[in-house]
Amino acid sequence: MAVKIRLQRHGAKRRPFYFIVAAHNTVTRDGNFIEKLGTYNPLTVPATIVLNRERSLYWLNEGAIPSDTVDRILSFKGVKFMKHLQRGVKLGLFDQEAAKAKFEAWDATHETEVSARREGHKKAKADAKHAMEEIMVKKVEEKNAAKAAVVAEAAATAEAEAAAAAAPEVEASAEVVAEEAAPEAIAEAAPEAEATPEAEA
Repeated sequence: MAVKIRLQRHGAKRRPFYFIVAAHNTVTRDGNFIEKLGTYNPLTVPATIVLNRERSLYWLNEGAIPSDTVDRILSFKGVKFMKHLQRGVKLGLFDQEAAKAKFEAWDATHETEVSARREGHKKAKADAKHAMEEIMVKKVEEKNAAKAAVVAEAAATAEAEAAAAAAPEVEASAEVVAEEAAPEAIAEAAPEAEATPEAEA
């Protein structure tokens, strides 16, 4: 009975989380497995992979066939590179210590690249959040400026209406003053008119 290394789905709807397992190829996807080799979370950037390299390498050497996704995961985590180095040791191209040194150098470079990618994703996310905050602040400022313009326009209109309402009152006051002053002017002019005929006589 052939053994496959494949993913076993867990998690919630639209929030997948996978176990990496070695299982018989006749067992259903979520059925019993022989051994759990690790976990895979595709929702993070980069994807979070926890893998037992030694046991994965053991099953590969035993003839286990990985699925397409697991094959890429094994390549990403260096298990296939470990198998390649072991083959070089068996062929006598280099010894076990040299193979170990090569793998450690590859692993250090790989971890640096993964960390750089993770930091780049965090920075891009922070920049996008900052840009969104600036856009929101700008929209709020524009909205406040529009409200201030409406308030200023309403105040100017109210002042104009108050001035227009006050203008007739001023005119009426002027007319009242003029009417009050008119009898006095007539009274002053009347003695002068009476004095004029006497002067002529």
